Amino acid sequence: MADVVSAPSGADLELQALSKAFGDMVAVDSVDLVVPAGSFFALLGPSGCGKTTTLRMVAGLEHPTSGRIRIGTKDVTATRAFERPVNTVFQSYALFPHLTVLENVAFGLRRRGQADATASAMHALELVELAHTARRRPAQLSGGQQQRIALARAIVNRPAVLLLDEPLGALDLKLRRQMQVELKRIQTDVGLTFIHVTHDQEEAMTMADTVAVMNAGRIEQLGPPAQLYERPTTAFVANFLGQSNLLLGDVQSQADGVLSVAPRGGADRRPMLVRADRCAVTSGRILVGVRPEKLHLIAGDGTGPGDEDVPAYTNVVGPGVVVDVSFSGVSTQYLVDVPGAGQLTVFSQNIYDGAGHRPGDVVRAAWALPHSFGLPGDQDASAGREAV
Repeated sequence: MADVVSAPSGADLELQALSKAFGDMVAVDSVDLVVPAGSFFALLGPSGCGKTTTLRMVAGLEHPTSGRIRIGTKDVTATRAFERPVNTVFQSYALFPHLTVLENVAFGLRRRGQADATASAMHALELVELAHTARRRPAQLSGGQQQRIALARAIVNRPAVLLLDEPLGALDLKLRRQMQVELKRIQTDVGLTFIHVTHDQEEAMTMADTVAVMNAGRIEQLGPPAQLYERPTTAFVANFLGQSNLLLGDVQSQADGVLSVAPRGGADRRPMLVRADRCAVTSGRILVGVRPEKLHLIAGDGTGPGDEDVPAYTNVVGPGVVVDVSFSGVSTQYLVDVPGAGQLTVFSQNIYDGAGHRPGDVVRAAWALPHSFGLPGDQDASAGREAV
């Protein structure tokens, strides 16, 4: 697709103190954001967090209550939607049923009187690997194919910024995962700036170079997917982006860059260790976090002659009792009730046949020092768990 691939790689998108209120309800609250040209950027958050309203303001479909929107060097805050260098791909596809696939993709080009509209549309179809469907009607295509046609129709106009509003939400799980790979490939080939709105954590982490997690109209944390997952800075991000076990404690001491944290709820429990450079706070009350897949279950309460030894500098919580076991194919999820700490979630890879532990078993949960992270202890440890 020479005329599209060789086009400029989009433009920087900059939001400056962008806000939107609907009466007394503030949907977007003073958001500052810079999206580099040519990047795949995701706005991730639960329903009602403000991500779609933000996208609609960038598209010109909503007018900001305050703040500015810049695309490249141009302030487009007051520019009408059809005058902005953006295109939007919606979940609903919005294809014309009476037109062929080729006519759908070429529609915008023909309205502008572009001489090579048909050739450009065919190039776009080749990019999404659907040139063979050019003569078909949308109703003759699968949901995934229709979504790729909608994407081709948007790309062929060569926008500076392509906006994707929950574009995969109507697809089944298997097709959605296939389309995640396809969208990333297409974005890499074309080099446009993609802004992708989604509530699906896996979708955002699979495709985006950078993810902004939104909550209650604000950006909680922004960064590469691996950074947000491994080093969340708020309880909401830790719980919404995957799952986390968050254990409340108090910092006792710090030595050689490692915090020793006394757990709340039991004077006889051994201290938890966490690296200072993985903590949002280094004194006072703290939430020590660890992801479920980082935990290892050790049989027994630690006092019997047959119990396993625990390596040095490993955190150990327990003993506790296994209260639930759920097999999911790749892994088994355990819920372990630990007095004073609550319920811990543990994911164990299914390397051997059958579950390693059963309900009622006494176990301890252990993890290596590098897997701990620390969050402010005054935050709600359940924040983000019920968000959808």
